[in-house]
Amino acid sequence: MSDRLKALSEAGVSIWLDDLSRERIETGNLAELVKNRSVVGVTTNPTIFAAALSEGERYSDQVAELAKSGASVDGATFALTTHDVREACDLLLDTWKQTDGVDGRVSIEVPPGLAADTDGTISAARKLWAAVDRPNLFIKIPATTEGAPAISSVLAEGISVNVTLIFGLDRYKAVMEAYAEGLERAQQAGIDLSTIHSVASFFVSRVDTEVDNRLDASGSAAAAELKGKAGIANARLAYRAYEEFMAGSRFQALVAAGARHQRPLWASTGVKNPEYPDTMYVTELVVPDTVNTMPEKTMDAFADHGELDGGDRVTTMYDDAQAVMDRLEEAGIHYDDVIATLEREGVEKFVKSWDELVATVRTSLEDASK
Repeated sequence: MSDRLKALSEAGVSIWLDDLSRERIETGNLAELVKNRSVVGVTTNPTIFAAALSEGERYSDQVAELAKSGASVDGATFALTTHDVREACDLLLDTWKQTDGVDGRVSIEVPPGLAADTDGTISAARKLWAAVDRPNLFIKIPATTEGAPAISSVLAEGISVNVTLIFGLDRYKAVMEAYAEGLERAQQAGIDLSTIHSVASFFVSRVDTEVDNRLDASGSAAAAELKGKAGIANARLAYRAYEEFMAGSRFQALVAAGARHQRPLWASTGVKNPEYPDTMYVTELVVPDTVNTMPEKTMDAFADHGELDGGDRVTTMYDDAQAVMDRLEEAGIHYDDVIATLEREGVEKFVKSWDELVATVRTSLEDASK
């Protein structure tokens, strides 16, 4: 057991692996991470699935069967990805039971091309929920304008949701409102609110990448001092918004009826700038009631040399975080424009990743048919 990861878990941070493959499942690697690395959840995305499929031979038999049956590319993509997620859900079911449904979660994403299609997102979420058919599943839905009503509608049916692609505070507040609306509708439908869970995936390192590039281009004297600080400051202020919303009268009424908190999930926590400490998006965002979904490289780094630095690094740092954001605005880095850029590019990157996954599946089917 990694002492450092165990201490991180005991500090209230749920450690989820940002990766999944049939190789991990069938070799026992994922089970080993659960046992010895305090891993209590898994997140996936199209890029992860595409890499697993292109690099792993363990998909060959299923691909051959799908090709023989004449499955479409979309149908094969659905079958391959839901198979892996179902297996991972089964592996993590004990964790789900031990944590009363809080952890032991596996996330699968609706096709990102539906990001601007509310009805299409709802339909895709229902289909994934039914196909995987596991209580510890999360359906990932992007936090777009059109995604918000889909999130509420899906939650209202008792489907648990991982809201993804959140970059800005206004969008995050809208996500929490959508969560509350979904729970209110579920309550009206007579659904037990304690069975509905959700996390809100707030992206971190991509904020630094965008802001740092703008700081470099600005030639501002403050650039060197402000680089690498926006992502963490933004996330800390998101946690402040989370505390305020969950303590508000609207949500407290739901809590009284059995509702669970929608925990913040720190996403994009792998460090992209090699000049920065490789554990900074873990160490600097330690606070109870959160999830940190990490690439295995980041997890290994924290297991080797990560430090907690006195525990809570979020609620004690609100003033500092606000000061960073104020100084960035003074330096000509306009928050709303940064967030708009990240949201647009985030959806574009997810769509591109999905296209790459579909292309990988198409090639696999063609090769199997030869």
